Amino acid sequence: MARDGAACVWCGREFGRLVRATTDHVVPRVKGGPSWLENEVAACSRCNRARGHRGVADWADECERRGYDVDRPHLIRTLTELSEAIAVRGGQRKARAQIASQLRRLGTAP
Repeated sequence: MARDGAACVWCGREFGRLVRATTDHVVPRVKGGPSWLENEVAACSRCNRARGHRGVADWADECERRGYDVDRPHLIRTLTELSEAIAVRGGQRKARAQIASQLRRLGTAP
């Protein structure tokens, strides 16, 4: 929360008694995303559950269609930091492809 702020990265709702904070994997584990801090963002339980295993760009587009205030700069920064962490630690071949694809779809070259 200290790193990501007190609001859901997907819908912008502030966390509190009625809006429970969860940890969302930016690159879903099923798509090769590691269980590293660099692959996690704060999301409300509603958005985390609704997103499922969808990619960042697809879910961000869907959230914006719903009228949510998606924090795209934070998502781009998180994907970039994850890419840098993978470059240092190695491995994560499947995640590398997902990150590059999502950054392109978000309009940022990897």
